[in-house]
Amino acid sequence: MKVVAPGKLLLTGAYAVLEGAPAIVMAVDRLVTADDAHVDAAPSREVRAAFGDHPAPRVEAHRLFDGTTKLGLGSSAAVLVAALGTRAASAGASLAAAAVRRRIFDDALEAHAKAQGGGSGVDVASCVHGGVLRYERDSEGARMRAVTLPRGLVVSAFFSGASARTSDLRARVDAFATRDAAAHRAIFARLVSASHGAAAAVDDGELDAFLAHARTFRDALTALGAAADAPIVPVAFAELALLADADGGVFVPSGAGGGDVGVLLAHADPSPAFHARASALGMTFLDLRIDEGGLRVLESEAPAFSRAPSLATQSPQSPGADAHGPSIERAHHG
Repeated sequence: MKVVAPGKLLLTGAYAVLEGAPAIVMAVDRLVTADDAHVDAAPSREVRAAFGDHPAPRVEAHRLFDGTTKLGLGSSAAVLVAALGTRAASAGASLAAAAVRRRIFDDALEAHAKAQGGGSGVDVASCVHGGVLRYERDSEGARMRAVTLPRGLVVSAFFSGASARTSDLRARVDAFATRDAAAHRAIFARLVSASHGAAAAVDDGELDAFLAHARTFRDALTALGAAADAPIVPVAFAELALLADADGGVFVPSGAGGGDVGVLLAHADPSPAFHARASALGMTFLDLRIDEGGLRVLESEAPAFSRAPSLATQSPQSPGADAHGPSIERAHHG
């Protein structure tokens, strides 16, 4: 049996999601495939944390890499979710069932946090459910629901050519908090406020408001990187951000930053000038679409992707209670 799980792009909410702010995350059509016909002789540390000494299925994840370099599309979470999905499906569980998805999310969140020393679980949620999610986590657990991106939004992804280590960036941010708690609180207040604003704009379907809050969020990320002496917004990203701003768009790191993928949020596809400068800076355009199916058994080669010509002009509504539906909005995971 083969099971697939998608990669993801985090649009807003990086770092702030750890403080309980909402993140907007979308699943993308770079899939990993787990196959229970083959045992992985050297599973990832996240998979080992979930499976212990039990055999784990082999997971093919080359589409989330550029050679041996991670693209920054949530490969560790996708591999873990696919492996757990294979175990559940092989035992007869329906991967579309809300209770099954909740259990896989809980198990994956626990294993991912154990292997990586923490984390919000937003990557895991996206890999399990697919589509576009509003995700929040607080002391009571995680809350998530399917959302629709504002009409007219185009999201374009660019790979920087360098993989970033989120744990290293978080360590520098934590050291900054210890060194100057007041300054840390002030910057995080900006991140949290912008994340709430962006999520509210998505709920309201307000494209210009979403772009404005995303730009404020990007500026707060830049300030955090400078204060923490961490390359959260690398030089190439900052240069492309200026081009994007001039065209009325926003270029922002996807996730913790430091490299990996950047996303252009805009009213239109990237201009030829933007493409040319991105290429000159060593960045590669990624042809991506929204994956609507999330974790699922690979029934055929037919995709379950959005029909949008670029990554997203609009994400369709959630496909129903079996796949997303009310079960996501009500879910509380400890």
